[in-house]
Amino acid sequence: MSAGLLGSDVPLADRYDLALVDLDGVAYRGHEPIEHASEGLTAARTRGMRLVFVTNNASREPGSVAEQLSGLDIPTRAEEVMTAAQAAAALLRTRLEPGARVLVVGGAGLVTAVHDAGFVIVESADDEPEAVAQGFAPELGWAQLAEAAYAVERGAWHVASNLDLSLPTARGFAPGNGSLVGAVRAATGVEPDSAGKPSPTMYRLAIDRAGASAPLVIGDRLDTDLAGARAGGYPGLHVLTGVSTARDAVLAEPHLRPHYVGEDLRSLLEAHPLPTRSADGWWTCGDSAARVDDGALRLDVRGTATVDTVRAAASAAWASADEGRPVDPASVPDLPVGTH
Repeated sequence: MSAGLLGSDVPLADRYDLALVDLDGVAYRGHEPIEHASEGLTAARTRGMRLVFVTNNASREPGSVAEQLSGLDIPTRAEEVMTAAQAAAALLRTRLEPGARVLVVGGAGLVTAVHDAGFVIVESADDEPEAVAQGFAPELGWAQLAEAAYAVERGAWHVASNLDLSLPTARGFAPGNGSLVGAVRAATGVEPDSAGKPSPTMYRLAIDRAGASAPLVIGDRLDTDLAGARAGGYPGLHVLTGVSTARDAVLAEPHLRPHYVGEDLRSLLEAHPLPTRSADGWWTCGDSAARVDDGALRLDVRGTATVDTVRAAASAAWASADEGRPVDPASVPDLPVGTH
């Protein structure tokens, strides 16, 4: 698949049969709705697009996630939610037989997923677990992290639900599971395996479960959602309602680049024009154009910046970088597109 943007002359909801939708920063923000999320997803469903919500959060049960989404006018069933806890349990099954002992360091969602996969859950390293499954839970403390470290030191396989260093909350960014996993890694020197994004494991599981033939990944974070799309070979839509900004997309390295960019989830209902390159090096999309001169990004925008501006700027910057002429980040302005 191309390392650049893709174009679509029909709405994405008509081109793809399954949307793999991230949660925080895409469908909601903390406990608050994101503007146009319900509108965009409801209309996409009306067009025949199926939805599976794919989250690196391993602390919550799928039913709890579905209940929250339904309360935000996004009707969802538990089977339409794929969590990193479920992915971690699936990863454990690749090496361990049912009945193996697993030390679970995490919330109820991880406990349920590991139990449902057929493993025996233990709480102490002295129970000689064959693996440690670690996921985020706000109640985790030193004692649980210490048990994980003791078990890993003794040879237990360390499986992390995800490696997100930060976690968005209503008050800002707090330490995520990756930060807590880092404490165990620092104590043991052992690098864990991860089931969560940017690993494409969850995407593959969700696609197989849905029987989809044309999936589309939707996320707000380049380093998890869109990196996972690239790693799995799936097209990815970057919506500008969460963590990664339009400027981040323009400066993205190849393995982090989205295939489509949209202001919010209404972009599922829109065609996505592909920027074109002229002989003099300008990349044009709609009323915006961009080129790179001596490592500096130049923009020609009629009126205010739009998603087309982001598309043109990304195409110019990515092409220049791929040709061995990386763009000076200082020349890339903040592009006030999307809500954060």
